[in-house]
Amino acid sequence: MKFIDKHADAWLLLPDSEIAGPAPHRLLTLTQWEAVRDSWPADVAVGVLLPNTVDVETLAADLPRFALVALEFPKWVDGRAYSQAHVLRARLRYAGEVRATGDVVVDMLPLLQRSGFDAVVLREGQRQASAERALGFFPAGHYQGDVVQPQPHFAREAA
Repeated sequence: MKFIDKHADAWLLLPDSEIAGPAPHRLLTLTQWEAVRDSWPADVAVGVLLPNTVDVETLAADLPRFALVALEFPKWVDGRAYSQAHVLRARLRYAGEVRATGDVVVDMLPLLQRSGFDAVVLREGQRQASAERALGFFPAGHYQGDVVQPQPHFAREAA
């Protein structure tokens, strides 16, 4: 899991009122992306910030153009972004970075990893050291399936 310092992030998120011109490492809102989709050069890295109310399958055709999909957790108890990440990885086979943003707390890290997130921006006041420790709570090959190993432990072949 990659931990992102929002003050030193290479990805630039512009206010929604600004329409972004093509430049590497722009993180666009869905509204901004829809406004520039047809004119954005294919060789310029772009990311999209999605609210958890969006059906990610509607972006299936655009996914190869995104280097980053940032999914928002408006509250830590609202888990719709877990489902979005799972659909991106398991059904749509998205291979770029899937980042958790918003109200992300340490307790969420094991499930974030299992559902397909590979980067996270922790909420203010959350410590990276605690988050890294939380990732060790459930070892690799956990008994349940996840996006990396979809079969539960009992259904895997004996080694």
